[in-house]
Amino acid sequence: MPITILYEDRWIIVAQKPAGLATQTAKVSEPDCISLLKEHIRKTDPGAKSEPYIGVIHRLDQPVEGLLVFAKDKKTAASLSDQVRSDLMNKYYLALVEGIVNCPQETTLTNYIYKDPKISKAVIADDKEKTAGVDLREASLIYKTEKILESENKTILSIRLITGRFHQIRAQMAHMGHPIVGDRKYGSSQPYPKGIALVANRLEFIHPRSGEKVEKAVDFSFFL
Repeated sequence: MPITILYEDRWIIVAQKPAGLATQTAKVSEPDCISLLKEHIRKTDPGAKSEPYIGVIHRLDQPVEGLLVFAKDKKTAASLSDQVRSDLMNKYYLALVEGIVNCPQETTLTNYIYKDPKISKAVIADDKEKTAGVDLREASLIYKTEKILESENKTILSIRLITGRFHQIRAQMAHMGHPIVGDRKYGSSQPYPKGIALVANRLEFIHPRSGEKVEKAVDFSFFL
C-alpha cells in the first residue's frame, strides 16, 4: 500500500496516507506510515542511519485518507508538537455525512468525549455528572456545509479540528445524528468503497526551522 510524499526536506516529511494504512501500529508484520517512511529514507539518503528517526506529530484513523506531517529529528518533532498543542497547526477535512446539514456559516461544535477501551470507541458524554471516573476531554471542531446532495440525503462538510481526540470527528458527527458515510462503527447504514468518507485534505503549520508558513493540500474534488 503506497504512501505519497508531497514535501520533504532535512527536517520534515509531508505525506498523503492512503485509506487502510495505519499511521503507526504495534503489529510487526503489518506495514504502517512509519515503516514505509523509514524505508524511503534508507533508499534515498546514502548517509541515513540503519534506523532513521521518524517522529509522529498527529495521526489519522486507519480508514481515513489524507495529509500528515512527520519530523525527521527529535527537536523538530518537539517544535511541531508544540504547534499542535497551541492550535497553531490547522488540520482540515472533508466529510460526506448521512442526512441534510444546512449550515452555510462556520459553526463550532463542542462536546465532552472519552475513549471506551472495551469497544475501542469514542463516547460523547451527554451528562458530565454521570461519567465520573473516566478521562473526559473537551472536543471541539468547526464545520460548514460545502454541498447538499438532496437526492441522496447526504451532505459534504468541511471541518477544521481545534482539538485532536480519538475518533473525534467520527464520534461528533454521529452524535449530531449525521454519521460519516461508511463508518459502521459509529452508526452509518451506508457503504463507502474506500472505508469511510472522511479525508484530511489540507494542512497548515509553521516550518520549525525556517519559520515560514507551510500549506499543503490534496485535490479531493471527487467529493464535490
